[in-house]
Amino acid sequence: MAIESIGVIGGGAWGTALAQTLRLAGRRVTLWAREAETVDDINARHVNRTFLPGVPLDPGLTATGELAALASADALLMVAPAQHVRTIAKQLRPQLRPGQPVVLCAKGIEQTTGRMLGDVLTEVLPDQTLAVLSGPSFAADVARGLPAALTIACQREDMGRELAERMGYRQFRLYWSSDTIGVEIGGALKNVLAIAAGIVDAKGLGASAHAGLVTRGFSELRRLGEALGARSETMMGLSGLGDLILTCGSPQSRNMSLGRALGQGKALGEILGARVAVTEGVYTAAAAVRLAHEKGIEMPITEAVHAIIEGRVTVDDAIASLMQRPFKAED
Repeated sequence: MAIESIGVIGGGAWGTALAQTLRLAGRRVTLWAREAETVDDINARHVNRTFLPGVPLDPGLTATGELAALASADALLMVAPAQHVRTIAKQLRPQLRPGQPVVLCAKGIEQTTGRMLGDVLTEVLPDQTLAVLSGPSFAADVARGLPAALTIACQREDMGRELAERMGYRQFRLYWSSDTIGVEIGGALKNVLAIAAGIVDAKGLGASAHAGLVTRGFSELRRLGEALGARSETMMGLSGLGDLILTCGSPQSRNMSLGRALGQGKALGEILGARVAVTEGVYTAAAAVRLAHEKGIEMPITEAVHAIIEGRVTVDDAIASLMQRPFKAED
């Protein structure tokens, strides 16, 4: 049966942008938001002033505060913050049908367990079909209908192709892959590296340092991905290198803007306290370091970001430590 109705779990910027995109693709869409004011905004005013201000939404987009109302949809998009994915999946589990596709759109690693979110969903929702959507995309661009290209991964080729065809349209190009781990790891780790890129920018270290940071950060992403079983060509694609370039290259990225604020000397608590949206890299850093230690992988940039976030080193000391590491072969 063709996918006609889609439930979007999460009323933040990315969830709202995806819901809007799915309407442009011709699907029936219901979005669940935790915040009552967001539900009211979308239904009554066709906007999301809290998380995606200034973007008019399709009047056919329906919002609800009842999670169970999404269970009957042909497919579900999990766009909740990464650290809430397990809890929300548990709440949904009794209402879901066997084989019902659940598309992971959150980007991160579960901090308490160090597990990839795809593994979390497979554990909590073993009877559903897992897919992963990721790639270079800012929510405001996508919601306004500007061109974007992403990767959707599913180990079932027929389902991956069906999701790509039913979720995509002429301005939202989806490439299919079977490498769910590869697509997921790029989306998760690039947030941590974007914090580092923001610090480089704020400290005025120059374009050369930024390029070096992104390139060596990509090496860390590839090492971790390959250790987890990802394919190198996936990480060279949209969901890996593509998303890394975007997120490390614009202050529009929440993670890069947080890094800039840290580089300007602001305290982490102050930065997070002034934000309504989650900055995933703050939480992913600890989980990524944990995974790296378990796999015996060197990830010095990721470790430096984690140490700064925890307050164990200053920004200046972290930069100095990275630059003073022993010389080594690039590969």
